[in-house]
Amino acid sequence: MTNEVLAILMVGGFFTLIITGVPVAISLAVSGLVFGYLGFGDGLFNLLPSRVYGVVTNYTLLALPLFIFMGVMLEKSRLAEDLLETIGLAMGGLQGGMALAIVLVGVLMGASSGIVGATVVTAGLIALAPLIRRGYDKGVACGVICASGTLGQIIPPSLVLILLADIMGESVGTLFAAALTPGLMLASLFVAYILLLGVLAPEKVPAIPKAERQETSQRELIKRLLLVVVPPLALVFAVLGSIIGGVAAPTEAASMGAFGSILIALAARRLDWRTMREVVESTLSTSAMVFFILICAQPFGLSFRGLGGEHLVQDVFSQVPGGLDGQLLFLMLLLFILGFFLEWIEISYIALPLFLPIFVASGADMVWVAMLVAMNLQTSFLTPPFGWALFFLRGVAPPEVSTADIYRGVLPFIAIQLVGLALVFCFPWIATWLPEAIGW
Repeated sequence: MTNEVLAILMVGGFFTLIITGVPVAISLAVSGLVFGYLGFGDGLFNLLPSRVYGVVTNYTLLALPLFIFMGVMLEKSRLAEDLLETIGLAMGGLQGGMALAIVLVGVLMGASSGIVGATVVTAGLIALAPLIRRGYDKGVACGVICASGTLGQIIPPSLVLILLADIMGESVGTLFAAALTPGLMLASLFVAYILLLGVLAPEKVPAIPKAERQETSQRELIKRLLLVVVPPLALVFAVLGSIIGGVAAPTEAASMGAFGSILIALAARRLDWRTMREVVESTLSTSAMVFFILICAQPFGLSFRGLGGEHLVQDVFSQVPGGLDGQLLFLMLLLFILGFFLEWIEISYIALPLFLPIFVASGADMVWVAMLVAMNLQTSFLTPPFGWALFFLRGVAPPEVSTADIYRGVLPFIAIQLVGLALVFCFPWIATWLPEAIGW
């Protein structure tokens, strides 16, 4: 049996283990070790210790648990709840005002944490039942909550961007700068869709009744906006500004962000030992999961390359018509399909390392490619049947909301994300102008 056949069987074995319910990390390690041993014996794995050591000592990846801590602190201290309630009250007079508030909170929470689960669960618990009670269409309410929660995967500081920087050999600061405009553009497309709904189908996105809005005075509302919105916003500008401006490395900025989230929670009188323990435990479990997958991906990648899998991929891409554009479109289609069945971290560390050498060799702008990949991976949180944002919302949705309502609600937002992806594909400057402007 040739090594190329073993490489194909290894990929098939991995998907078989996934389908049978074996955890992703274990599936990666087992398939890689078994088929690598069949092809080369134990000699191939002499390189494995150094590969694992390279993962656990990667200084850039230290930013992951720090950014996770920052996001979890804002969630557990209930600052995200305050954000949603305050912005919702301020925008409630507009058709679709509560939905617009959820999008804005998604932007702020995404820029504060990059954790999809935190934003979707928080918004689902606080806003979903009130939206339905005020007459919102169930599908629209579910869709806007799920879609807004995914903004944290493209708006920096995003965990996706940090791992993409490691995989693609690019600076974290460069990818953060490149993602800023596409992320805000995508949020603007969500806002435009909601405003359009307010004009074409106002019964689906009604405004908050005037009597309810008048219960809070204008002065009190301004005070709440200053106290609740400004501190997280200042934290975001400090963290992102220091990275994009070259003042601090991502890891240093992440440590200041984690410390800043503690100060904000203290100032809001929301920090006690119980909250701190929950934050630390959640940060530890999430970080351990990410790093365990990264470590288990090493034998898989090592075996695939050793068995000649890269040459198979290159042969497949060489048959795609249309040159570089055709190959990129093929990659985007492949990642979109994989997003129906796999998580973004699995796609990142399984599929991307196999395809990226082709685009490096062709001279493609890898920052632009990274933004296309990041926006594509973002859709994997919304695409049924295994979109994680759908699972998160299903877990906290009231009984009157069905799974069909959630699936129906996210379809327009998946289409909007694909429109955003198409815009970045057709106009690369959307992603590249800011890194070029600041000299990255």
